[in-house]
Amino acid sequence: MNQEKTFTSSENLLPFDGLVHYHGPLMSLSTASRYMEALLSGISWEHDELIMFGKRIVTKRKVAWYGSEPFTYTYSHTTKKALPWIPVLEELKRIAELESGATFNSCLLNLYHSGVEGMGWHSDNEKELRKQGTIASMSFGAGRNFVFKHRETHEKVSVFLEPGSLLLMKGTTQQHWLHRLPPSKRITEPRINLTFRTIA
Repeated sequence: MNQEKTFTSSENLLPFDGLVHYHGPLMSLSTASRYMEALLSGISWEHDELIMFGKRIVTKRKVAWYGSEPFTYTYSHTTKKALPWIPVLEELKRIAELESGATFNSCLLNLYHSGVEGMGWHSDNEKELRKQGTIASMSFGAGRNFVFKHRETHEKVSVFLEPGSLLLMKGTTQQHWLHRLPPSKRITEPRINLTFRTIA
């Protein structure tokens, strides 16, 4: 069963087995646009590299990994070393921490050049991350649909992520739910997503 509706920040998007709260835009559209430009020009973007079926694949999507220390982070059989924080990321981290009540020591950023680029089903459950820790996802640029799917029941929940918005994933969400960013050919503008995390 699919659920598509508007959620409030106090409402859990997931019907069971996890906690997800959508806080909506935390800033004006003009402020979000300024952050988008600062991230486009100030982040050390690189194409992501994944190992799939034994083959190395370079994605069109670009990524960057920042942190309070030179943490290593491994996913899809590739390892990244965190770059030191830059001012714009420290600003956004403070906003995410103030809104969520959590603290973060790292951030994975994704740059999608248009709606053609998306992300397949996955969960953020890598061994380096704090178990059941909060993950704060901030979005800039093009608004995009974001979908959760329960691992066992396959029930789906969809939410539209607006520019300047915050989505919080907590508790057992990563254990029981997958999530994805579906591609959409009608979207021509870029999107940047920041996921603030805590390396244990």
